[in-house]
Amino acid sequence: MSMSRRTFLGTAALAASPGFLGGMEGPESTLHAKALSQEQSPLPVGRFDPWVEVIPKHLAQGVREVRRLSGNKPILAVVKNNGYGLDLGTVGRILQDDPAVLGLAVVKGEEALKLRSAGVQKPILLMGMFSPDQGRELAEAQVELSVYTPDATERVLPLARALGQPVAIHFYLDTGMGRMGMSFRNALPWMIELSRHPEIQVQGTFTELGEDRDFDPEQLRRFLDVTEKARDAGVETGPLHAAASNGVFHLPEGHLDLVRPGIALFGSYPSDPEQEREMATLRSAIRLRARVVRVSHLEEGDGVGYGRPWVADRPTWVATLPVGHADGYPREAANGAQVLIRDQLFPVIGAVSASHCIVKVGDHLSVQVGDLVTLMGPDDPALEPNTMAETLGVSVYDLLMHVNPSLPRVLVEE
Repeated sequence: MSMSRRTFLGTAALAASPGFLGGMEGPESTLHAKALSQEQSPLPVGRFDPWVEVIPKHLAQGVREVRRLSGNKPILAVVKNNGYGLDLGTVGRILQDDPAVLGLAVVKGEEALKLRSAGVQKPILLMGMFSPDQGRELAEAQVELSVYTPDATERVLPLARALGQPVAIHFYLDTGMGRMGMSFRNALPWMIELSRHPEIQVQGTFTELGEDRDFDPEQLRRFLDVTEKARDAGVETGPLHAAASNGVFHLPEGHLDLVRPGIALFGSYPSDPEQEREMATLRSAIRLRARVVRVSHLEEGDGVGYGRPWVADRPTWVATLPVGHADGYPREAANGAQVLIRDQLFPVIGAVSASHCIVKVGDHLSVQVGDLVTLMGPDDPALEPNTMAETLGVSVYDLLMHVNPSLPRVLVEE
């Protein structure tokens, strides 16, 4: 399971040398990145197809800001859904090296096992359901299991007995979100019954807040009421945790023994960017990039895209990018998104198809085939995921989590 830093940081040139396809100039011509492992093929020099850059420095900044906001509470980093688009194994390896990160949390069993396979050695919490067969594999990998069903004892005890050692669990309580967890109304006798078995080792107790600022305090009150009564009854609860990124910002009394953020670690604000920017400085740790594959000149009346949703009202230059909604770039991008080429922003026009989108260059030919394009990332305020989400009327979570997992991920130093 161990992975050396050298293996993890195998190098690969990402961008073209000066003069590629007609004299490309600027800092992009000397950009280099680090590949995810030596086994992964380096990205071809001058690659056109899209790729994702992961910025460890910005991940570290997210950890620092969460730590500051939470009063230096330990962090259980949620890396579900492919590490919020950055790549599960990549962010797992980066975050486990940060001493402020106590462990990692995921929702699917396969994610937990993938983290172990990627070399993550810190504690991993599975917040979702597991089958008996997968439960044994997870327990063997020392993944901590969430329990929340009436038959939790019957689910866990056979695993412990088969392995000949205690199985680590977290009590998962539903305090009003109504999605997962044992109802707080029924939790106390259930917790007492589970705690009687020495084969079950409690590592924590948690709930999930609905991110309703009026109701979150009531959820927290219910949670603390149950856990206090459980402790009075002799139940070992382990550390208590409730605050995801939204709670880190907006419910300080819910920081408890540790915090459980996700999106804030990756450089985006969870719910109210205007207010949250005043509270913390985050920078996107993800950058979506590609290269221009076609430049053409349109005459007045020429259309762009399926169904001609955009028609030129005057002669203009346009550029085609090999990025579409199959790559995770949203269809809504044609409603106001911009891209960065040669330090200049250009609007997306027409319709975003599965594999392509088109940008309006304008009256003058200022871009060319092979130019580096940034479609999302920290390089301009317009490209920050929160700003893009607000502009397009979509969720910032969708922007990040829907980035195609098959796109290459590379680490970049900034």
